[in-house]
Amino acid sequence: MWIEIICGLIVYKIFKRLFYGEDILEVETSDSVALFSVANRLEKLYGGKIYVGLRIPDTDTGARENIDMVLVTTGEAVVISVKNLSGFVSVNANGSWVCEGNGRGRADTLPDPVAEVKKKVSVLESYLEQRGATLPEGYLSYKVIFPNPKFRTIHSSYLPPEVITYDQWVQLKPEQKNILTGWIKGAFRGGKKEMQESTLEKLNFILGTAPIWDRLELKGNKYVLGEFLEFKGKQEDTHALRSIKRSKVSHLIIQKTSMFGLAHSKLQVLYSPRDYRSKGASASEWKEVTVRSSTEVLFQLENSNKIRKFELSSIISLSLSA
Repeated sequence: MWIEIICGLIVYKIFKRLFYGEDILEVETSDSVALFSVANRLEKLYGGKIYVGLRIPDTDTGARENIDMVLVTTGEAVVISVKNLSGFVSVNANGSWVCEGNGRGRADTLPDPVAEVKKKVSVLESYLEQRGATLPEGYLSYKVIFPNPKFRTIHSSYLPPEVITYDQWVQLKPEQKNILTGWIKGAFRGGKKEMQESTLEKLNFILGTAPIWDRLELKGNKYVLGEFLEFKGKQEDTHALRSIKRSKVSHLIIQKTSMFGLAHSKLQVLYSPRDYRSKGASASEWKEVTVRSSTEVLFQLENSNKIRKFELSSIISLSLSA
């Protein structure tokens, strides 16, 4: 019996690697999955507009500050940091966090995530001012969300009010808009004066055109943030894709293969020319090339030196930052 079970597991793993690929399997447990899961749930619960994977220029350091997401509503804009931590977490007297029982066999000491996201708010405020957006006082706030079900806190009463633990996260409901003052401060309460429509439009435009990470959308409702590097494959395929550069293209969509799973099957790649004057290209402006499904995308993961290869057959779309 055990032999049959072991053989079954081996066949299952081989099947998954053949149809999804090793890199797709790694993505399943990545922080990007948690990030987009949080964004989707917030948008469904409370509406508004969410901007994910921002890279805001910091004039003080000359570098770019990574911001997980910004939720914009008529009542408030919330800078949200998503921490996909597991294990038992406690807070030291100096503000640092200690995470134990995370499966690594050792305790990890982490910087104060609330102080980190507070700094991101400061950088974002400066960036918005430089681009001409004047926000009402108190409109911009911040939160840290821990969406991992394996996240547990020690002495949770010591946690800052800006922290949303997993237990709090799963209890959020649409009808709680009027009692969330202690969690997502004021973002959903109706008593606050709403921002003027013109200012809100400008804020959305600035965030919609701000630098972001490149984004891969993979089959199985998975997303990966990072930097697109290049295409790899047969020379005729890479030659056909030579026009797809971030300076010229903002978005591409992969169509279904003609013969699924075969190396010689073909894919249609639709790509949208970048237009800095408008919100996007019309359907008539989209261009199309046909390449082998085995053609690969080289992608460097966010905040990592790892470079991953993804076959076009596993990709739904690719968005490129300007």
